[in-house]
Amino acid sequence: MESLLPLAAEVADVLKKRGETLALSESSMGGLVSAALVAQPGASAFYLGSTVIYTRQAGKALYALQGPPAPDVKPLTEPYVAAMAEVVREKFGATWAISEMGASGPSGSPYGPGPGTATIGLAGPKPASITISTGSADRAANMRAFGEATLKLLLKSLT
Repeated sequence: MESLLPLAAEVADVLKKRGETLALSESSMGGLVSAALVAQPGASAFYLGSTVIYTRQAGKALYALQGPPAPDVKPLTEPYVAAMAEVVREKFGATWAISEMGASGPSGSPYGPGPGTATIGLAGPKPASITISTGSADRAANMRAFGEATLKLLLKSLT
């Protein structure tokens, strides 16, 4: 988490200055981004909350998910995480929301992508999504890389 703190501080400063809020749904990052954001002084001014949705069962329980956001949208794709970010934004009433799915390793995802792959969706005034692939099966390193990519995506949309 330590490596994410400087980026989280930048995000926190922008959100606090604007009076905007953020909610997250993390998967393979396991709450690292949320922890980095909550570690910022005054986090309650911008951070509404988060979930770690690690299984389909958790998604169904927390978000009443019945299936993909559209019949032709597959999990672990940019359209899927973008739609999920919008669900998170609406559920929390946030200005911005992030949804992330990935395979941190050492094995790949049951949805197909190999280890070191994540998709990140951002909902809000300037939506965006990305797919990253580290080419590594190092679980902890991938979690940090996914977290860094998430915070950079958010910063890019905020500035």
